[in-house]
Amino acid sequence: MATELITSPLPGKILAVKVAAGDKVKEGDLLLTIEAMKMENEIVATVDGTVTEVAAKPDSTVQIGDSLVSIEEG
Repeated sequence: MATELITSPLPGKILAVKVAAGDKVKEGDLLLTIEAMKMENEIVATVDGTVTEVAAKPDSTVQIGDSLVSIEEG
């Protein structure tokens, strides 16, 4: 099975992480929220599958391209 790596599309601060390793997600499910320039940006799953790793931690700062969540498709 393929693993989909969700990366940060923008620099900002992680406000909330809504998933944990082992969670089943569907395409479009909310994974986490990033605050950038006083706006909240929702990061959603791009595939159906199981969360294998959550690299994002609340209150941490991320840059464009930083790893946030890994999802094993299936």
